[in-house]
Amino acid sequence: MELMIRGLAFGAAALCAALMGFAIQRGATCTVAAVDQVVNQRKAARLVALGEASLWVCAGLLAAHALHLAMRWPTGHALTVRTLAGAVLLGLGAWVNRACVFGAIARFGSGEWVYALTPVGFYLGSLLGVQQVVAQVPASPGAGPDLFATSAIAWIVAAAFAWRVGAACLRGPGALRETVTARLWSPHAATSVIGVAFVAMLLLVGAWAYTDALADLAHGMTQGLAGRLLLAACLLAGAIFGGWTAGRFRASRIEARAAARCLAGGAMMGWGSLLIPGSNDGLILVGLPMLWPYAWAAFLTMCVSIGIAVWVQARIEARWSGAVSTI
Repeated sequence: MELMIRGLAFGAAALCAALMGFAIQRGATCTVAAVDQVVNQRKAARLVALGEASLWVCAGLLAAHALHLAMRWPTGHALTVRTLAGAVLLGLGAWVNRACVFGAIARFGSGEWVYALTPVGFYLGSLLGVQQVVAQVPASPGAGPDLFATSAIAWIVAAAFAWRVGAACLRGPGALRETVTARLWSPHAATSVIGVAFVAMLLLVGAWAYTDALADLAHGMTQGLAGRLLLAACLLAGAIFGGWTAGRFRASRIEARAAARCLAGGAMMGWGSLLIPGSNDGLILVGLPMLWPYAWAAFLTMCVSIGIAVWVQARIEARWSGAVSTI
């Protein structure tokens, strides 16, 4: 009976992983795209939507605690200089890759096969980092479930969540139907689905992220790895299904330059995630909702690093195009 229950839980988690991949692709969810929108368009809709994913996870965790649901609560880490250095490397790696770990899933789901090399690079970067980094970042108890549930910040976040739900209800069922059938979801709709699906997976199988699975593989930690990699495959399958059903799936050839970029960017993100530790998916969906200081500092540093790189790139391209036009 216990084996059957575990099988059903894993099956439900696999469906949630596929739903997450579907939402990531439909919403073109990506931290690089969000920061680029802030720098070049002076808009923060995508970045706010990423925060909203944390909002949904936070509300789900509060509900789980209130209902006394059994779950394995994740643990945080200490905030150190290494955390910030890793966040800079993570951000620059995402910029080189032209997509964060979320964005790589979205672009892979649209048929950009070159982004299959991003997780390969991530693993290689983690493997290299394991060989170079001697001391492991110590675990920090941070905010346990009781402290988390009584935190004023957590309840403020829960109130903001209630406001978002109320606003969605006011739009009516017609808006929901339009979202489901749309070829490109709004960032808020996509990240809401991502957050809810992640909470469900957290309750069913515990904390999971495909980047953490790759990092554990680099560390030689193989316990439960097969199941986590299977969930990663479901994530990719959901993204491909999202691209195909939206009519946005266009298979493209893998060019050498793009392959090198994805491998290098993935490797930088892998090494940076090892230093933090954690990649932007884990930071957004676990660290920020759990109110861990190291996660907030790392995500902010990552965004600033991407923003500086995007700003410098835009200025160089503007000067180059101006120089060419005068020739």
